[in-house]
Amino acid sequence: MLYNVVMKKHLTIKEVSELLDISKETLRRWDAAGKLVPKRHPINKYRIYDKAELEYVMQLELPSIDQQDTDSPSPFDEIITPIREYKSIELFAGAGGLAIGLEHAGLNTVLLNEIDKYACETLRKNRPQWNVVEASIAALNFEQYRGQVDVVTGGFPCQAFSFAGKKLGFDDARGTLFYEFARAVKEIQPLIAIGENVRGLLSHENGKTLNGMVSVLEELGYDVLLPRVLKATKYMVPQKRERLILVAIRKGTNITFEYPKPCAYEPTLRDALKEGVLYDCDVPYSSGQLYPKSKEEVLQLVPPGGYWRDLPIDIQKQYMQKSYYLGGGKTGMARRISWDEPSLTLTCAPAQKQTERCHPDHTRPFTVREYARIQTFPDDWVFAGSMTQQYKQIGNAVPVNLAYAIGKQIVKALNGYYENYGKK
Repeated sequence: MLYNVVMKKHLTIKEVSELLDISKETLRRWDAAGKLVPKRHPINKYRIYDKAELEYVMQLELPSIDQQDTDSPSPFDEIITPIREYKSIELFAGAGGLAIGLEHAGLNTVLLNEIDKYACETLRKNRPQWNVVEASIAALNFEQYRGQVDVVTGGFPCQAFSFAGKKLGFDDARGTLFYEFARAVKEIQPLIAIGENVRGLLSHENGKTLNGMVSVLEELGYDVLLPRVLKATKYMVPQKRERLILVAIRKGTNITFEYPKPCAYEPTLRDALKEGVLYDCDVPYSSGQLYPKSKEEVLQLVPPGGYWRDLPIDIQKQYMQKSYYLGGGKTGMARRISWDEPSLTLTCAPAQKQTERCHPDHTRPFTVREYARIQTFPDDWVFAGSMTQQYKQIGNAVPVNLAYAIGKQIVKALNGYYENYGKK
């Protein structure tokens, strides 16, 4: 039977598309480009994929962290208190989403590095006591922190390496921002290093880029856990956002780190923007971008939870133009979010073409403060710069609640280390 064959060695096109969170049309384009090579079931002739040939991407995705048992306590229910002061350094800090979450978990950030001046202004404005260093990471020397910091974190941008050798090393990454992240780890020698990135890093260069990053960290003396894609909705974030988490543990420390267990409840937009699970009041007033009149007229025809397919055919074709004839679901186009669902992933520009996230009741993008709530920032966290810069900072951030869940697991791992192996 097809079921038995698939369960043993193969996956169907539907299973692969769901596993990698891509459409069947995209998967077929990958097939045509030779990125994945399908086979045919020997009896039923269905298109199937060999698990072994999916290589690193499949390793990372099986099993998915959010498919684990959710009957265990939520990471937000468990009380984890640091048994001593834990120090962290954050690279590529942005507007502070990750830093706030780690702070709430009990970590003390001793340095935050960011090159964007508006993000640095945001960090200083909200936390004057933080040591914010506004500079290119390549210009910094971290040796003064060697052995003084427990954790280094950073959301380094994804850049390809040179694949001259079979296994990449530290020097192969030179010239990329990941190299600078790795250099900081090499100079600081923290107990734990955590990198975060977009889900797309899984399939970048067919997984070779991520595999190279793992090789570099191993060369520097770290054991790298199997990376995981964490879905923000599983960690009290009302947004379908996903982040790839890469955890490296210094060899010989016997530190045990466990990824945060998912919550059973997934918050909705209502929980974010109205009095409810996440906030105890309606969202504060703030300014926000508006749609051009032509786009507003189209989106007025879309119901909450709907998208371009809810438009009349003639308007679909006029609005979508060439995209109308392309494959894929394109579910983000002309999309109006429902109160009873999480938002789609926020972009850096709320009114940009073809990635609309329209307010449920009003035909407009979400305001700055609504954006911040969907990313679970505190209402009193002020963003610097123009409206455009504020949207950019929020859209690029790690959701605070997701960062908090990760931070609690960091504290739990460090507590175990110092209780059992470290010097108190």
